[in-house]
Amino acid sequence: MKYITRTVWILSLVSLFTDMASEMLYPIMPIYLKTIGFSIVLIGILEGVAEATAGLSKGYFGKRSDASQRRVPFVQLGYTFSAISKPMMAVLVHPMWIFFARTVDRFGKGIRTGARDAILSDEATPKTKGKIFGFHRSMDTFGAVLGPSLALLYLYYYPEDYKTLFLIAFIPGVLAVLASLFLKEKKHLVHKEKKSVSFFSSFSYWKTAPIAYRQVVIGLLAFTLFNSSDIFLLLKAKESGLSDIQVIGLYIFYNLVYALCAFPIGILADKIGLKKMFIYGLSLYAIVYLGMGLSSHTYVIGGFFLLYGIYAAATEGISKAWISNITDKNDTATAIGTYSGFQSICSMLASSLAGLIWYQFGAEATFLVTGTVSLLIILYFRFSVKE
Repeated sequence: MKYITRTVWILSLVSLFTDMASEMLYPIMPIYLKTIGFSIVLIGILEGVAEATAGLSKGYFGKRSDASQRRVPFVQLGYTFSAISKPMMAVLVHPMWIFFARTVDRFGKGIRTGARDAILSDEATPKTKGKIFGFHRSMDTFGAVLGPSLALLYLYYYPEDYKTLFLIAFIPGVLAVLASLFLKEKKHLVHKEKKSVSFFSSFSYWKTAPIAYRQVVIGLLAFTLFNSSDIFLLLKAKESGLSDIQVIGLYIFYNLVYALCAFPIGILADKIGLKKMFIYGLSLYAIVYLGMGLSSHTYVIGGFFLLYGIYAAATEGISKAWISNITDKNDTATAIGTYSGFQSICSMLASSLAGLIWYQFGAEATFLVTGTVSLLIILYFRFSVKE
């Protein structure tokens, strides 16, 4: 695997440690929030606001990275913010402080995302983008297997001791920051005249972006608008009669499938085309959401989480690889950051909307609406977007 360079390995390990910390908390987050008084609607709003914060900062810091011709400082600072947010969640239990701590975590993601993905893109060629992004997603998601596994083990011995888990999650967060110190800046960008960058200036990229970029991003954003937080899948599993331990176990299973499939799917995507692989992934997503809306049987839900893992492996890394292939090398962080900015605004609306639909009409309606819309998005990509 000569195409997996030292830099790709370091970034992948950093992501593994960070996801280990974050995902140690993610499956118990809705359970913990409900124990301190959060309603389903408020959980949806919390996730939406957090993702919107990440999105707006992704666009801004992606533009800053391209303008300054530097990547590494943004990666290191972003992972530091995410690390320090973990103990904050344990200490601060008032709803407003929970919002603040969760936002700090997502702000860190916003700072690092554009620069990190630009580094990954620079380490690949157009013919190896699927492999590189797939390998990174695979390593990242193995962290999401290790984190919940540790959480499951801890809660087995100390049931409902959620606060201590937030403190434990600080350890892999620190390891991620330390690993990021081994990254070296690579001078590769064409020199541009440096200009001031306003917080919303990255969105002006949309006006000058390639037509292919806009076509792809329109489809991705339409999908995101109805693709709510994974928390709702976990709540559906919980509502179906699974215990806290079983819900965490199911989440570990999903991430294990995702981690095992991301790299080989990336290799396959380089052969058959990124667009085709992405459409296959969306098809699985539609099956999962329509199925979850129609069935509450434990074993059936387990099968859907298997398909959901394959869907994630076939879309998340692939979409960024696709974007990096249709934009100028010197605008990679801006292009991905701008897309991520719009994406997170749509995520805010999606999670809030899903929470309201669930509250008013029940879980089944939430999943059936999402599944139906995803079928329309598949048709858009199939007939309106070129590779």
